[in-house]
Amino acid sequence: MAKDEKAKAKVEQAKGKVKEAAGRAVGNEGLTTKGRAEKAKGDIRQAKEKTKDAFKH
Repeated sequence: MAKDEKAKAKVEQAKGKVKEAAGRAVGNEGLTTKGRAEKAKGDIRQAKEKTKDAFKH
C-alpha cells in the first residue's frame, strides 16, 4: 500500500512539473497554477508517507 501511495506522489509531482512548465512556455497562467497545485498535492502525499514510515521504525 505504501509503495502505491509513494508512486502516486511521484506521478503527481511529475505531472505538476510538466503542466507548470507547459503553462509558462505558452503563457497560460491557469495551466501554470494547476501544475503548481498538482505538484503541491504530490508533495503533501509524499510527506504523509514519509511520516508514516518514520513511525513504523
